[in-house]
Amino acid sequence: MASKKTEKFLRRRMRVRNRLRKVSSGRARLSVHRSNRNINVQLIDDERGVTLASASSLEKSVAGGKGGNRDAAKLVGEEIAKRAKAAGIEQCYLDRGGCLFHGRIKALADAARAAGLNF
Repeated sequence: MASKKTEKFLRRRMRVRNRLRKVSSGRARLSVHRSNRNINVQLIDDERGVTLASASSLEKSVAGGKGGNRDAAKLVGEEIAKRAKAAGIEQCYLDRGGCLFHGRIKALADAARAAGLNF
């Protein structure tokens, strides 16, 4: 059962990433990793293979140790938008991985949009 669940997750993740590769025109990819306890996000330039900015709920300055809830996701979204603007990035694509767009993923995306990041 667990192997089938993992396989389905990996298929969904690759399907999302392949769709983004088809339409990416020099934009960075906002890659979200969600675990039970934390949420991590990276802005990645796939052409050069470089991480441009990152934020995580593990950082004390970002989420204050709140961990894996929606409030922490909102704080991480605001922080990645600030760091992206500091790096000169205003547009990107959201790579939600194999996760559905609701809950913490949606909270992070809405907070990043509200802070000025376009995707």
